Amino acid sequence: MGARWFLLLLALALLPGALRAQKLGPWVPDLGNGTYKNPVLYADYSDPDVVRVGSDYYLTSSSFNSAPGLQILHSRDLVNWTIIGAVFGQQLPAARYALPQHGNGVWAPAIRYHRGQFYIYYPDPDLGLFVTRATNPAGPWSTPMCLKEAKGWIDPCPLWDEDGRAYLVHAFAGSRAGFKSVLAVSRMSPDGLQLLGDEVLVFDGHARHPTIEGPKFYKRHGYYYIFAPGGGVSTGWQTVLRAKNVFGPYEDKIVLAQGKSSVNGPHQGTWVDTPDGRQDWFLHFQDQGAYGRVVHLQPMTWKNDWPVIGSDADGDGVGEPVLTYCKPAVPGRPQPLAIPTTSDEFTASALGLQWQWHANPQPEWAFPTGPLGFLRLNAVPLPADYHNLWQVPNLLLQKLPAAEFTVTTKLTFTSRFEGERLGLLIMGLDYAALTLTYQGEKLQLAQAVCKNADQLGPETASAPAADLPLGQPVYLRVAVQAGAKCQFSYSLDGRSFRPVGTEFAAREGKWIGSKVGLFCTRPGKTNDGGTADIDWFRVE
Repeated sequence: MGARWFLLLLALALLPGALRAQKLGPWVPDLGNGTYKNPVLYADYSDPDVVRVGSDYYLTSSSFNSAPGLQILHSRDLVNWTIIGAVFGQQLPAARYALPQHGNGVWAPAIRYHRGQFYIYYPDPDLGLFVTRATNPAGPWSTPMCLKEAKGWIDPCPLWDEDGRAYLVHAFAGSRAGFKSVLAVSRMSPDGLQLLGDEVLVFDGHARHPTIEGPKFYKRHGYYYIFAPGGGVSTGWQTVLRAKNVFGPYEDKIVLAQGKSSVNGPHQGTWVDTPDGRQDWFLHFQDQGAYGRVVHLQPMTWKNDWPVIGSDADGDGVGEPVLTYCKPAVPGRPQPLAIPTTSDEFTASALGLQWQWHANPQPEWAFPTGPLGFLRLNAVPLPADYHNLWQVPNLLLQKLPAAEFTVTTKLTFTSRFEGERLGLLIMGLDYAALTLTYQGEKLQLAQAVCKNADQLGPETASAPAADLPLGQPVYLRVAVQAGAKCQFSYSLDGRSFRPVGTEFAAREGKWIGSKVGLFCTRPGKTNDGGTADIDWFRVE
């Protein structure tokens, strides 16, 4: 009887936290009892890098062709994260990124803090290495400047040494440079804005660490360390190099691998410590296909001046990922439960920070209405050579936030010309959408599906599930189940939903996970096209 009462009291004690977590979103990593579960970011923040400044942690990640780009996240405990800004709203050069550049743009960045300024170094694999600075990580950030014009130079990371000298390590993309699996180090000016002299090849990973890339540069106890992933995105491992001289020779050691765990390819990430210096942690990604590269947090210790990451039960110095663990010991009051924002009531004067367009946005695409409480999407003309939505820049999307979730949006489509279309979209190499199309002076509701969109495959549509009058508010929904299985449905009252079309299996995009969001298009450049008013967009 006593044990039953104890369990009941424990459940009641945990209930408020559980209710808060349920209200917060579909995946909350903080378990509310001093522990956390992985992933700490169940979303596609690929190639993550983190810097600690005082008691605050700041994270950035690859953003590829999406804009705003280089989103910035903040945490005080490495578990509860919020989005606080982005480096740029328009990716440069603006003309190049006015059209979707799938898989191009911002690859693996590095964020650092030096003499009162935040620095982000990032590569554009077709253009070179770039740097931007800010005094406030939430922005504004300086216009990115090109450190080095080069094709195939990727993944730069700086190091400021104790003697004031500075260095930059980077990798190479075989698809552009013609070779890969090697790392190079350059001398850099102390202000971090200029490379000096020639690059020095410091490590060749072909023999033991093929496709070594994504290097992160550190110094500890007289050793220079380069943390770098090897073995490929979905199946690789975490390698660490060390040397007493910045240009080597470097020893190499695998310090984290999947082992017997369920976490494939645990690698490419960042080492940070707690403010008191007593604990070390490592954040890395795991490729989950349609969900993208989600972020895990691993405990880290040191043994014989080598890092050991995760759980090392057999003591061989190669850790395996943990799924749950005690939260980092950080000073002050516990950070409130937090996750990156997903839902949007559209009551602000700007789009929520979770949203990204598929190319550089144009001012006529969308208008927030602030206190009026809706987002106005204009029907934007399709490209002249249109085949499917892979070519369309005005896709307003956000990352998938969990393995299972439901998105519901309330909207009103005021179309003016035949063929104008509005949709709730799951976008990737394959995509599907629940669409409203203006045909015959009414709105036809149907499911559209496109396989191999990246190869400009054709769209197919289901038979219309309903014909709606113009100006009819409608609720569109997509429910995502484990395995990224998606089912669309609609409602006219927000309570009773009817399924539309067949179940759709989402696929990843080009180096990114699948995304969810909205689009509004028209077939031509007719004057004064239709509009869609999005009342709200809720993720549960």
